[in-house]
Order: sequence, then structure tokens, then C-alpha cells
Amino acid sequence: MGAIKTSLLLAALTALFLAVGFLLGGEAGAIIALVLALGMNGFAWWNSSRLVLAMHGARPVTERNAPGLYRMVADLARRAGLPTPRIYIIESDQPNAFATGRSPRDAAVAVTRGLVRELDRDELAGVIAHELAHIKNRDTLIMTVAATLAGAIGFLANFFLFFGGTNHRDNPLGLVGSLLLMILAPLAATLVQLAISRAREFEADRVGAAICGDPLWLARALERIEAGARRRPLASAEAHPATAALFIVHPLSGGQMARLFQTHPPTRERIRRLLALRSAAPRPAGRAARRGSVPITRRGPWS
Repeated sequence: MGAIKTSLLLAALTALFLAVGFLLGGEAGAIIALVLALGMNGFAWWNSSRLVLAMHGARPVTERNAPGLYRMVADLARRAGLPTPRIYIIESDQPNAFATGRSPRDAAVAVTRGLVRELDRDELAGVIAHELAHIKNRDTLIMTVAATLAGAIGFLANFFLFFGGTNHRDNPLGLVGSLLLMILAPLAATLVQLAISRAREFEADRVGAAICGDPLWLARALERIEAGARRRPLASAEAHPATAALFIVHPLSGGQMARLFQTHPPTRERIRRLLALRSAAPRPAGRAARRGSVPITRRGPWS
């Protein structure tokens, strides 16, 4: 159901993009929109992973300089049936992580220094499993396309504003209608992008819980990351807010109004769903099952 919903939302975003081009510029506008969509998505396909890692100053991690983290990612990737992704560290105190790449063979997982330092081994495994779920579900490509189309709609509106699209003879909206469309279309595109992102986060939580073996690990991690993200800014995300949808927890600061446009579903709801998954799963025999919780192992660093 999540895949169908995501496909429909992507189709709606593409249709909105072409409709904006047609309404502002007639057939010529629709052609411009189509060319822009193909060009921007082609660029994103080949360059998005490299660009987003550079935006956040991520540096590569190898088995030699971070054996514990590398082995954890490799073991979880095997459980998920994936090749081991490239691993990166972001030098930030905010605990957070994201995955990127156009396919499982081109994928990368980036974690912040704060995440590695603050989470225990089980919680870190839950986060890595969530990011591997995004790779397995090809969400990294879906979100790149969604972000590119949403950004292109705003670009297209500005293009016609500055190059006389409001006065185009094939424009059926008139000046006022065109100006309203230029304001409302990017807003609508953003809302569709948010809907896609939120749907994929819930699914990645579910699949990630299955990969790591216990939904509670990810639930605990989300609670700790949410608290850390509120206390500590992530400078690279503030500088590049379009990448916020990639992170496991919304990395940007802001008040109540900003939360209306967050790229992620509420963390409390994600935790509630994960705990419901754990309650519905058969309990393993043994002391940990009788105690009703997973023992917390020692904290990192795992680098």
C-alpha cells in the first residue's frame, strides 16, 4: 500500500509540474517543463549522492579506521541482502544519519559523530538498519526525484515570472491567476513531497526493525536522536535545508510553524508504531524476554 501511495504522489508531483508549465506558457511551457524535468532528474540521478555528501562535509570511513562501525554496517547489510554501502562520518554533535545513492550498489550511509558517541550498540544498529531499509526500498532515489521535481516547480514558476509567462497569449489564467499559481504551485509541491517522505519513513522503520531484529532498538534510538536534535544544531543541514528529508530525524531548528512543514512524521507516532510491532511479535525465550526489554549494552564510540 505504501508503494502504491508513493507512486501516486510522484505521479501527482509530475502532473503538477507539467500543468504549471502548460498553464503559464501553453504548449511551449509544457515542453519547457518536460525538458527541465528530464534534465534535472538526469543530473540528480548521476550526481545527487556525491553532492549531498559534500554538502555535509562527510568523510569516508574504512574497516581500518573504524572497524566496529564498519563490521556493524557490513553485518546488517548481509542480513538485509544488500552489498555493504560506503560509510561516512559527519563531524557534528547532533545525533543523526542518512542514506543516499541511486541504487543499492551505489549507496552510502552517513552518520554524525554525535550519533556514534551517544547511542549504545543496539540503538546504533537500529539506526543503521533503518538507513539500509531506505536503500533496500530505493527510497533514496524516490526522495531525490521528489526533491528535484518540487524544486523544479518553484524554478519554473520564477522562470515564467521573469520571462513574461504571465502575458503569454496561450496563458488562460490572466495576470492574477498566474501570480496565484506561482505562489501556490511550489507550496502544493512541497506538501506532496512531505507526504512522500513521511510515508517512506514509516515503511523504513518497519523494514529496519526487521533487519536489526528488534523494533525497540530503533524506538529507543529515535527518542534519543529527537532529544539530541532539539538541543544541538546541525550546521550543514541548516545551510542546505533541501536535504532535511534524507535524515532519520528532522535535523532543522524552528518553532511550531516550521514543524508544520517538517519532512518527517512525528517521532512519537513512529515510536508508537515500533512498540506495537514489538508487542505483536513472538517473544523469544530467556531472561531478556521475561524482563520485557532488551538489555542496554555499553555506549560507543564504535568508530
